[in-house]
Amino acid sequence: MKPAPFEFLAPRDLAGVLDALATFGEDARVLAGGQSLVPLMNLRMVRPAALVSINGCDDLDYIRVEDGRLALGARVRQVQAEESVLVGRECPLLAAALPYCGPQATRNRATVCGSLAHADPVAELPAIAAALDAEFEIVGKQGTRRVPAESFFISELANSTEPGEMLAAVRFERAAAGERCAFLEVSNRRHGFAVAGVALRLRLDAGGRCDFARIAMIGAGPVASRIRLAEEVLIGAVVGEAAIRAAAAAAVAAVRPPIDIHTDADYRRHVLGVLLKRALRQALEARPVSGEGAP
Repeated sequence: MKPAPFEFLAPRDLAGVLDALATFGEDARVLAGGQSLVPLMNLRMVRPAALVSINGCDDLDYIRVEDGRLALGARVRQVQAEESVLVGRECPLLAAALPYCGPQATRNRATVCGSLAHADPVAELPAIAAALDAEFEIVGKQGTRRVPAESFFISELANSTEPGEMLAAVRFERAAAGERCAFLEVSNRRHGFAVAGVALRLRLDAGGRCDFARIAMIGAGPVASRIRLAEEVLIGAVVGEAAIRAAAAAAVAAVRPPIDIHTDADYRRHVLGVLLKRALRQALEARPVSGEGAP
């Protein structure tokens, strides 16, 4: 099929994008890479009256440390972030996950913010945003607001932006000195949709006890979110096999995996527990990073 008729606008800066979004309101969609939006339009599951391209907006194309966080503008391609030395140093978990976000041709055009705004619960980046306690900069003609990850994802394929607004940037928590991370996923084919996945950050004190943990999972529910029950099991514990098994059991009990064409809930639940055990063991063997961002 082909998309329903629409107007195409290509402003050259953020101000022009916001003018266009204000004009068309809920009938407008922002276009960056279009890897998710265009197929939905071709199936006529989405019928915007206007596409507002940000591909000419240089002011949305940046990767920098800002307000103590790693900030990525809305036009940053996934491959840009993947190849960025700054991303690798400040957010190694994000760098580890980006190669899984689709084939090279997709990552060349797809944007980090576009994937986050799409809010697919089996995509990698929403889980990464949850594990990195990300802040989302939402901008409209009425002003700017920052929304934490736990409030940004509303339901499957829905986020907290309102008509006339757009996701202009995302700010990730930077890795702290001594932090370790791991990212693992299982998919039905290489670069296919993830069946299940785990994003993990961990820090140990001098005695080997965990004093910081962030765990988020792919395929664990209708939105990406932290698995706080598993985090609580780890905090204050010596992270050996007993703590690893206990954290995995807590995670399995907490998740509510969806059923879809790829697999059922029981399989996802089992795989998530296995992946968390593997991720914890991998993190324990990893070299701690030497960042200064997280508490």
